[in-house]
This record gives sequence, C-alpha cells and structure tokens, in this order.
Amino acid sequence: MENLFVTIAAINDKINSIVWGIPMLVLIISTGVYMTVRTNFFQVTKAKYVNQETFFAIFTKKSVTKTDDKKSISQFQALSTALAATIGTGNIAGVASAITIGGPGAVFWMWVSAFFGMMTNYSENVLGIFYRRKNDRNEWSGGAMYYIEQGLKEKAGFRHVAKPLAVTFSIFCVLASFGIGNMTQVNSIAGALNGSFGIKPIVTGITIAVISSLVIVGGIKRIGQVTEKIVPFMALAYILGTIFILINNFNQIPEVFASIFKGAFGFDAVAGGISGTLIKQAVTMGFKRGVFSNEAGLGSSVMVHSSSDVKEPVIQGMWGIFEVFFDTIIVCTLTAFTVLSTGALETGLAGVPLVSAAFSHGFGDLAGKFVSLAILLFAFSTVLGWSFYGTKATEYLFGTKYTIVYKVLFIIFIVVGSTMSLDLAWNISDTLNGLMAIPNLIGVLLLSGTVVNITKDYVNRNIKNVKSKKEPLLSAYEDINAEHSKYVFENN
Repeated sequence: MENLFVTIAAINDKINSIVWGIPMLVLIISTGVYMTVRTNFFQVTKAKYVNQETFFAIFTKKSVTKTDDKKSISQFQALSTALAATIGTGNIAGVASAITIGGPGAVFWMWVSAFFGMMTNYSENVLGIFYRRKNDRNEWSGGAMYYIEQGLKEKAGFRHVAKPLAVTFSIFCVLASFGIGNMTQVNSIAGALNGSFGIKPIVTGITIAVISSLVIVGGIKRIGQVTEKIVPFMALAYILGTIFILINNFNQIPEVFASIFKGAFGFDAVAGGISGTLIKQAVTMGFKRGVFSNEAGLGSSVMVHSSSDVKEPVIQGMWGIFEVFFDTIIVCTLTAFTVLSTGALETGLAGVPLVSAAFSHGFGDLAGKFVSLAILLFAFSTVLGWSFYGTKATEYLFGTKYTIVYKVLFIIFIVVGSTMSLDLAWNISDTLNGLMAIPNLIGVLLLSGTVVNITKDYVNRNIKNVKSKKEPLLSAYEDINAEHSKYVFENN
C-alpha cells in the first residue's frame, strides 16, 4: 500500500508540475492582461465607480446588504461567501511559503497577478450572471460550467466541445472541493488547535462537521447569512492584528518596500548584479500564490456570485474586482509586511510557524493562539464556501436531487480530513484546482467579446450618462433568445 501511495505521489508531482508550470501561470496572467486591455483598463479607469458600487455601497445602499428574494442572496452575502472561500490558509501559510521560496520579491508579483486577476474575476462574474439559469427549486444556478456550455455552443466551431468542457470543469470542481476546500482546510485547523490548545484532532473534526452540517444543509441562504457575519469579523480582527505589528515596526516599512522591489527584479545585494534565478523564483512563487489566494481564473467564486439577486452582470463583475483586491492587495500584503518587517524570515521557519514567529513580536506568547484562531476562522469559512461550489457542480452533473448526497459525503470527509496526514491530498488538490482553470480560461477567452459588449452597454447607460441607441443588453431576469444572442456575439 505504501508503494502505491509513493507511485500516486510521483505521478501527481509530474502532473502538478505541468498543470502549475510556467505555461499555465502565463495563461492565467495573460488572460487577465487581455481582458484588462479589451476593457480599457476598467479596474483603473472606473476605480472610483467600482468603489462606489461595492465597498461604499455596503454602508449607503440597503439593497446591497438586504434582499427580499427568498431564493437568492444579497450582493454583500455573495461577496462574503466568495471571500470566505478565497480567504483561507493561503493568506497565511501560502504567503509565508511564497516569501520563503521566492524571497520578498514574490510579493510584488503577487500584486501584479492581483492587478490583472481583477479583470479575470470581473469577466467570470459578468459571464456568470449573464448565463445563469433557474433550477427546479427556482434558485439561481451559474458558474463556469454554464457559460462554457451556453456560450460556446453559440460559437462557430465550438458547439461540440462546449458540453464536454463544462462537464470536465464540474468534475474537477467536485473532486477539488473534497481536497482544497475540505480536508486540507480542516487538517490545518486541527493541527493549529492541537498545537496551541491541546485539542485532539478527532474532537476538532467532529465539532466542525456538526457545525458545518447545520450551515451547509441549509443551502446558499444559510451559508450567506453565516459568512456575512464571519468574514467581516475575521478579516477585521486579522487586519487589526497585522496593523498592530506594523505600527510597532513602522521604521522598517521603507526597508520592506525596498526588499520587495529589489527581490522582484533579481538584484543581488551581495553580488551587486541581477540574478535570473532569483527573478524566476520570485515571479513563479508570486504568481502561483497570488492565483491560489484569490482564485482568479479558476472559475470557482463565480458560482456563488451567480446566486446574487443583482440584475446587472457588470455590478457583480465589480464585486469580483473588489474580491481580488481585498484578498490579495489587502490581506496577503499585510501578512507579507508582518513577516518582513519583524525579521521573522531570518528564523528559517516556513508556513504557519513563520507567521506565528512574526506575530510574537507584538503578541508575545499569545502569537501562536492568535494565528491558530485566525486559521480556524479562515479555514472554516473556506469549507463553507467550497461546499457550495461542490454542490453547484454536483447539481450541474446529476441534478438537484443528488446534491444532498454530495453534502453528506462532504460533511463525512471533514472528520476524515482532521485525522489523516494530508501531504498527498494537498498536492492532488493543487492539481485538481489547476485543472479547473483550463476549461474556464478557454471559456473566458472565447467569450471575451461578450464581456466587452456587456461592459460597453453598461458604461453607456450608467456611467457616461449617455442613453444608448441600442436596447440594453440582456437583463439577468430575461431568457436568452436568438435576437439577443446575435447582438452579443456579432462583434466577437
């Protein structure tokens, strides 16, 4: 049996090196660059409007945080659930690993991946809302599998591959949900609580399984209600903790910036030259951890964004921009600055222990407990978010009546994940996560014209205050018909 696991691990390592190799990272980033250019740098030129319709709207528009639709969730709940799935152990351990392997320069390339990833996530959400459907329970069902199937079958030459690509994405999503969205997260929680509080892993697993079942079985409405309370609290607590550390090490901030930019371009302080190896490590780890953290390009968070009660695809697209910005530019950056400003990198530690060492500069002996509780909240919320992704993928593959089977299995695997060694599970999960990106990016790139047309239409009607001569593009509450489809695709 041991030889079997060794063989599986070896095969997976080879697949993983291909899936998450330079070509894949280039594909993901280039998709973001392509959509950024095609939308005229929307995340920059419309930044003020994006903020007004997202972050500031949380405090000024009641319709953003509340919904009267019993079968959908509010825009803020959709964001909270998406952030619940993306803000996880990757924001702590992932960032620490990126810096350990790729050096401080990896942080710069994380920023680059996030900047362009904003428009990848924007495009996914626009397509998600545009192509979503009501299921037999009158709930919204959307995601990469729907815009891949519905969108590509309208494209000449792609009709016959549309369904297979959508099915492939859904299968990888279901499998990944048990790994990266379940067992690996719960295992991180169990390990952290056992190390800091002496709680046995099996106790942690059973407890999380029971609590999760009360939320997961309730569907997206209950998940949204829970995440909109957990996510703001956990994010605020963690951000305040990192800011406290940074205030204590305020004089180190200029040096941190200098180390990031020097490392990003391979300047070797010792040799006084430029190192190609350092550049490659910094770029690879920065892009890889940036993508892992915000999931832009994987086609995952669009599934929950599609459950929003919003009517305009562009509105939910802007929430996608904010999601990536908050996850990577805010949370990941604060983690990186905490590690780099405290000198913890010199301890030789990696992952969670490295972050705990950094927090010890401000929290002393309480650092380990603080980081453990942060991992508890981050990872638990990730479990809730990914349970929904797996549910929607299962619904697409087998129908709504089989989603309860998936939910039961998902809850059982929570207990399993808390008690087993998951090095192999982590690696396989990474591979499956990456494989989700391939059909999704194909869909986004081939449907880029649709995104551009929808964006132009919205800008003309709502931002430029110029009345469009053409009819507004399809509202999310209308059926897609041939006339609208012709209008959307004629400029592709």
